[in-house]
Amino acid sequence: MRRLVVAVAVLGLGLLAGCGGGETGAAGPTREQGAPMTTLTVSAAASLTDVFDQLGKTFEQQNPGATVRFNYGGSSDLATQIVNGAPVDVFAAANTSTMDKVSQARLTSAPPQVFVTNKLQIAVPAGNPKGLHGFADLTKLDLKVVVCAPQVPCGSATKQVEKATNLTLKPVSEEADVRSVLSKVTSGDADAGLVYVTDVRSAGDKLTGVDFPEADKAINRYPIAQLTNASQPQLATKFIELVRGPEGKKALVDAGFATP
Repeated sequence: MRRLVVAVAVLGLGLLAGCGGGETGAAGPTREQGAPMTTLTVSAAASLTDVFDQLGKTFEQQNPGATVRFNYGGSSDLATQIVNGAPVDVFAAANTSTMDKVSQARLTSAPPQVFVTNKLQIAVPAGNPKGLHGFADLTKLDLKVVVCAPQVPCGSATKQVEKATNLTLKPVSEEADVRSVLSKVTSGDADAGLVYVTDVRSAGDKLTGVDFPEADKAINRYPIAQLTNASQPQLATKFIELVRGPEGKKALVDAGFATP
């Protein structure tokens, strides 16, 4: 009987130890497989796509268990989404007036900070087959030009240049963001498009960029802010610190952005 009692006790302890080990083991593999514990949602201007994708990977490496979900698009559309209640932690816009709409709705937790600037450039197929040399060339009747819609920051900048030059473009289409304009030129659907310097650089050897001095009349200043309804405020703060810190600045400058 005494041996039986001891055997049962030992068996019971073994089962308890096994249960404890099972719970620890169940949690361990999940983290090792990289299942995210938290998700940071960032809405950003389409022109930030490449460099923010890069910084997102850096952020995830620096913050194990966190993942960054990006929502890229025209800044005006993103601002509207946020004002209408879209769950977003961080917003990075392509101009200050668009960010103002979000701030005026009291949806930024602190004053937005400008972290880079950008300016327009004419994107043309590699080699510049139409021989364009300046903004005035975009008014040629036989030229298919694509621009951003007026409510989008790149479209607003285009209007500023038109006003400064007393020239009016007649685009074949007005796109929702710069990446859509870039796509039209890359695919051959357009002879030229007005995008940012950074967008032309992102296209590599597929496109050529044509500078024009009037672009200095419409410099875009990019602000970034944490939102008041951020579900991950600590991660939002860390992401903004990365973007505005040394690593972020280097990545942004390498992508063609200028520091304010």
